[in-house]
Amino acid sequence: MRKLRFVMIGAGFWARYQLAGWLETGGAVCAGVYNRTRSKAETLAAEFGVERVYDDPAVMIAREQPDFVDVLTDVGTHAEYTRLAASMGYPVVCQKPMAASLSEAEAMVAFCKERGVKLAINENWRWQSPIRAFKQTMDTGAIGEVFRMRISMVSGFPVFKNQPALAELEQFILTDMGSHLLDTARFLCGEPDRLYCQTSRVHANIKGEDVATVMLRMKSGATLIIEMGYAENCLERDRFPETCLFAEGATGSLELAPDFWLRLTTKHGTQIQRIPPPRYQWANPAYDVVHSSIVPCHNNILQGLRGETEIETSGEDNLKTVRLIFAAYESAARGAALAV
Repeated sequence: MRKLRFVMIGAGFWARYQLAGWLETGGAVCAGVYNRTRSKAETLAAEFGVERVYDDPAVMIAREQPDFVDVLTDVGTHAEYTRLAASMGYPVVCQKPMAASLSEAEAMVAFCKERGVKLAINENWRWQSPIRAFKQTMDTGAIGEVFRMRISMVSGFPVFKNQPALAELEQFILTDMGSHLLDTARFLCGEPDRLYCQTSRVHANIKGEDVATVMLRMKSGATLIIEMGYAENCLERDRFPETCLFAEGATGSLELAPDFWLRLTTKHGTQIQRIPPPRYQWANPAYDVVHSSIVPCHNNILQGLRGETEIETSGEDNLKTVRLIFAAYESAARGAALAV
């Protein structure tokens, strides 16, 4: 099968892992890299053996005529580069969060749809192997109909030291981590019809919120609570960047506990299984569970671009997550639950 050729717009913090993930699939090859700071693009290209580096993204796309364009810039430029690639007739893979506002995200999806161009969002969280195993176990019906679930990603990890630009965002954790966790909630339990959110700013020297709690009433009738936090407080066991899950059903419970332990409890007892993520040489060990999920996410996108399957995190699907993000901000501002 022919490898799909792509070009990358952006060579920042996540670009090397994104590029490594594409190459790991065995189904894609990078034809060029653009970055506004050319030296960053040159460094990335040299590391991965990419032959060409560009100063102008439009020139790069026109010369390379790729099978798709991968957008990895800051969220404020996602719409600009998506429109650029789509206006030239090329499918777009865009980093999450899709856009800096709901109206911008809606416009991106509409723009690509009008031009018959596929838009995929690189939302890899739901592709983590422990989360996929949790979903598969739920779907067996072993715990019956789920009536309550908790999703938690609370960490003392110094994220603002690791990525200082995040401290300057007016909206932080709901767009950054909330993008992942709200998408995971939808993946696990379907769509909600009501949402309530509270946020906090624990760090005194940041602009956005670093803690948020979201409660969803799902259309199934289940209650789903999402806890997220980068308060950098002292935790006895910090499992960054693991996501913990706990579902209560009519006939049992299911837990994804720290260190990737999956516990299924029914009247027959408790079954325990460890679901560690795959390990790749290029991945940062501290991000193993996140970096490894890039590969199946990319595989799904490549299959979708070839027309072999549906892209799980298409622009249209991810727009539902974006709507929840901005509904959460509205709920927190109003101090009220909202219909969604």
